[in-house]
Amino acid sequence: MLHWFKQLDRILRGEATRLSALRAGTIDLSVGGLVIVLIILGLLYGLCMGLFSVIASGGRNYAQLAATTIKVPALFFLTLLITFPSLYVFNALVGSRLAIHSVLRLLIAALGVMLAVLASLGTIVAFFSVSTSSYSFMILLNVVVFAISGFLGLLFLLQTLHRLSIAQHPEAIFESANYPPVESNTATTPPPLPPSTETAEPSAIGRVDNRMLGPHVRVVFRIWILVFSLVGAQMGWVLRPFIGNPNMAFTLFRHRESNFFEAVLHHLLHLLK
Repeated sequence: MLHWFKQLDRILRGEATRLSALRAGTIDLSVGGLVIVLIILGLLYGLCMGLFSVIASGGRNYAQLAATTIKVPALFFLTLLITFPSLYVFNALVGSRLAIHSVLRLLIAALGVMLAVLASLGTIVAFFSVSTSSYSFMILLNVVVFAISGFLGLLFLLQTLHRLSIAQHPEAIFESANYPPVESNTATTPPPLPPSTETAEPSAIGRVDNRMLGPHVRVVFRIWILVFSLVGAQMGWVLRPFIGNPNMAFTLFRHRESNFFEAVLHHLLHLLK
């Protein structure tokens, strides 16, 4: 299992997404092992997230703690299941050569970044759980934490897509002001990388060089990011409650009503009163 955590560490440090590691057109990782690590990280954050319901209820609401612990990893993997086909189709539309298994590995790696950030912020959520009694504040705090982890995970995904495109076919879908198109001598040998990118070792979310995706490609992936964000937010609403209102009886799922954005606005207005 330590090897699986080391894989996640390589992703976070950018070692698994260096250009030299992506020449095969995919991220080298053990999907099964990394999935287990992601489940563990999700469970850890779920424990921190559900701690508020136990403390606020005077130590009675352990059922909510158990439910929240399970729901956090479920939220991410259900969102992955729903959005994976759309990413593959969008990726194909812009002319990418990534196979379906490569797209799956990319999404799993992006989830790894999200859940690693989420779990790292779990102690902060646990601290506020034992130091505040405001249910609305805890709701908004967790929304902010999820937003931060989601933003960094999606940024990682986009930067890795950049690198995969450069590593496989430097002139494919990029607009370059500094480098002319690189011609390959054979049909099977990938063209050489520009000199400045061969030795660059950017972070996991850093840009390799100053080249930008074409305008149509940026639009396509920005649309997908919006879709992923909306699906993730609504999935969280469907699986609620996560924190658990200490003034309400425990329920595994609540009735469908309102939506995620109305609820966030309601708690924000309540907190500002």
